[in-house]
Amino acid sequence: MESMTPISCPTTPRWNQDRPFLTGRFHQETRASSKLADSKRFPIDSSSNSGVEQAIGCYDTPVQELIVIDDLLSALVGIEGRYISIKRFHGKEDSIAFQVDPSMDLALQELAKRIFPLCECFLLIDQFVESSSQFKNGLVNHAFAAALRALLLDYQAMVAQLEHQFRLGRLSIQGLWFYCQPMMGSMRALAAVVQQASAKHFVGSGVLNLLQSQAKAMAGDNSVRSLLEKMTECASNAYLSILERWVYEGIIDDPYGEFFIAENRSLKKESLSQDSTAKYWSQRYSLKDTIPGFLANIAPTILTTGKYLNVMRECGHNVQVPISERSKLTIFGSNHHYLECIKAAHEFASIELVSLIKDKYDLIGRLRSIKHYLLLDQGDFLVHFMDIAREELNKKVQEISVEKLQSLLDLALRTTAAAADPRHEDLTCCVDRASLLTTLGMHKDADSNSIEDPVSITGLETFSLSYKVQWPLSIVISKKALSKYQLIFRFLFNCKHVERQLCVAWQIHQGIRSMNSNGTAIRRSSLLCRSMLKFISSLLHYLTFEVLEPNWHVMHDRLQSTRSVDEVIQHHDFFLDKCLRGCLLLLPDVLKKMEKLKSVCLQYAAATQWLISSSIDINSQSHPQKTMIRDATVTESIFNFEREFNSELQSLGPVLSKGSQAEPYLTHLSQWILGVSKE
Repeated sequence: MESMTPISCPTTPRWNQDRPFLTGRFHQETRASSKLADSKRFPIDSSSNSGVEQAIGCYDTPVQELIVIDDLLSALVGIEGRYISIKRFHGKEDSIAFQVDPSMDLALQELAKRIFPLCECFLLIDQFVESSSQFKNGLVNHAFAAALRALLLDYQAMVAQLEHQFRLGRLSIQGLWFYCQPMMGSMRALAAVVQQASAKHFVGSGVLNLLQSQAKAMAGDNSVRSLLEKMTECASNAYLSILERWVYEGIIDDPYGEFFIAENRSLKKESLSQDSTAKYWSQRYSLKDTIPGFLANIAPTILTTGKYLNVMRECGHNVQVPISERSKLTIFGSNHHYLECIKAAHEFASIELVSLIKDKYDLIGRLRSIKHYLLLDQGDFLVHFMDIAREELNKKVQEISVEKLQSLLDLALRTTAAAADPRHEDLTCCVDRASLLTTLGMHKDADSNSIEDPVSITGLETFSLSYKVQWPLSIVISKKALSKYQLIFRFLFNCKHVERQLCVAWQIHQGIRSMNSNGTAIRRSSLLCRSMLKFISSLLHYLTFEVLEPNWHVMHDRLQSTRSVDEVIQHHDFFLDKCLRGCLLLLPDVLKKMEKLKSVCLQYAAATQWLISSSIDINSQSHPQKTMIRDATVTESIFNFEREFNSELQSLGPVLSKGSQAEPYLTHLSQWILGVSKE
């Protein structure tokens, strides 16, 4: 995935460091020395050495108990006592441990140590709350920390109540342990979560997935599981608010980069109509790796919902899911109601966008217009264009003026039936620098050198039409899709050119029908011209009526019932790919044979004028010896064309038969070709 715009976060206010006791940050401070060494101790008596405290073991057990309870109440809120200290260990994983004066009564030590885990859990959670409240940790951590802070307030209220009981003389150390036990499991579970979240620097989806997995792991403890689910719900509210704006408005309101959908602003919608490798539709908005578990199955639907709303907004069609159809997204309760809300939003966005491109932007009309021009559905303008642009198209590629071709194309469009189409102005012409075989990557072996000479390629082999497509139709008719149309057009255009040249040759033959040509080279040439014309006509018939028309109608019918733009793109791409394959452009062996046959036909058509005139001169000459030599030359030339054409045609039959096993549609073409070859 390409890098996204870095997230800039506000800095934490300075007073958060300057006044640690205001926020609880003092719990994170590392003390230079233990309170056991520098804190005040109880004096032995008033006459003892002033300022010198005795070890707790010097006191009677009842007194020790009172001292320990007082220290434990402080330890429960993360404050060191006079005989209980906090020890911090720094390493791969920082840890906290509470220690007691070793002279303390053993029974009291054991009871105190039972309560220490609760004290440690409080410190861990409190530290997480302080650190996670920084801006850089994101909204989910902020919400989770807020929920933990509320829990700690209840916890501190409990400690305050215990302290009140202690001041009234109603709390023993066993009583303190009794009241602490109910919260032990919950605090341990939360401490385990915050430790893991801190160690792995979880934000956003990571925190939510951690909370959910821990809640599932506590399935045997209902109270702890309920608490973790409550924390998950609180933490997810901030995340779901981002999700709501995306599926209801198509806006990513994600200040800290936590959302599982990334936006790549470097990809512009204009690239769809300019770059055949443009990845705007697939990568402008994309899924990140970190997806919340409860959204994993519906993540693609969420992605496309916002994408559709974005397209409409960029068209100036500011559509949002109606307020009446919006619901607050929650992940607990109401039988996964959030899934139904997301599906409803997706259906709304899909239908709205499809209606927009079909009705307002007339997608079907555009596709039909492209079919008229690039798939030669209406060829009258092309006939006129080929007549008036013949001289320019016969030039070498380097010598062609594209501007002149464009003006001739505009003239042909204005003077034919195409003038009635308001979209004919979107048609432009272009000239490639390579032949069709080279463009398709098939002009690499030695055999292909006999088909064409790259130096002598003319505009007839490289001419193509293009079509201006504006946003949002460029989502469907992208530059990549247009390039496929152009490949088909170039093949059809060249076939039309071959047919026209053979028609000219046939007209020459028809012009001398009155002459008695039986048994002469003219008769043989006429039969060869007829076979060639039948071949190219059969090929064009197959391309038009066996491939393009049926596939177009299938796509047209499917587009009528589509409910999303992705389906439209899928049907359109499927149509183009099927047409490319049906037009032989993805079958190198067959296409090379076809190009070779067309090359032979063009060479014959170019030589026809000379062959006919030579045959007529032979019949009129009175020198027998010269007549025999020239007649043999003409006859030999016609024989060579006939032999080469029939040889290529016969060799094409097995290639088509072999290919028809994998591509059944080739059976129809094979029947046409074999039928021609038998005549």
